[in-house]
Amino acid sequence: MARIEYSREPHLEAEEFVDVLRRSTLAERRPVDDSQTIAGMLAHAGVIVTARNPDGLLVGVSRAITDFSYCTYLSDLAVDVAFQRRGIGRELIHRTHLAAGLHTSLILLAAPKAETYYPHIGMVRHNSCWRIERRPRNGGDRANRVGGRNEEPESY
Repeated sequence: MARIEYSREPHLEAEEFVDVLRRSTLAERRPVDDSQTIAGMLAHAGVIVTARNPDGLLVGVSRAITDFSYCTYLSDLAVDVAFQRRGIGRELIHRTHLAAGLHTSLILLAAPKAETYYPHIGMVRHNSCWRIERRPRNGGDRANRVGGRNEEPESY
């Protein structure tokens, strides 16, 4: 089995990211045809860890958002289907958590086909996750950052 090289790549190119998303099937649930969103996803990630084969081909990636103090949200975990079942996903999760800090809670939302994978690697299910669906970009970034309204957020 060929050796896989892992590294942090904060400046991962969008084309490579999208390519591995497609080869992993995660592209079914990601905006791979929206270059603006993909660019933002990469630019604003706190941690990006990659897995490459000896030829330099990107075969896996994890992308997380973190405060490096309390929580880390692992937003994307993608491994090329031709390279799955080799421990790459487990290693990407581990290295992402190390980079963000093991003192943070690592949180992810499982893809439907991957729900049985995470308990197998020691993750614990959490049954009370809530979310608000994304809105399409129609008012510019500022409007999207303020919940779709063209006003300042309320003070808390």
